[in-house]
Amino acid sequence: MWAILALGSAFFAALTSILAKIGIEGMSSNLATAIRTVVVLVMAWGIVFATGAHSGIQNITQKSWIFLTLSGIATGLSWLCYFKALQIGDASRVVPVDKFSVVITMILAFTVLGEALTAKTIAGGALITLGTLVLIL
Repeated sequence: MWAILALGSAFFAALTSILAKIGIEGMSSNLATAIRTVVVLVMAWGIVFATGAHSGIQNITQKSWIFLTLSGIATGLSWLCYFKALQIGDASRVVPVDKFSVVITMILAFTVLGEALTAKTIAGGALITLGTLVLIL
């Protein structure tokens, strides 16, 4: 099931990039990010209330609040950088370079989370890095 959801995520991320590239034409990338954020906010809270997940709010730990807040800040900064890059660069180059986050995530997963470092993950990370370098240069 996780693989199907991950493929859905990849599809919608690709669609997001194309729609955003069209939508930010002639406007501030920061304003575009703010509009997108409001839409995501309304949609996310709508799903929370529609599924009844809001009843778990009082059970959220202080640690979760801190790390989710930090994650939100990182997301906001990522989106601001991404939209500006998308506005001034080609989507076919910006998006794959943005996906270099996969390699950075792998490194952080090994170092911060203590996840297993395998030959498969090293090879995959190396190939993604090589592909990113091809697009940059």
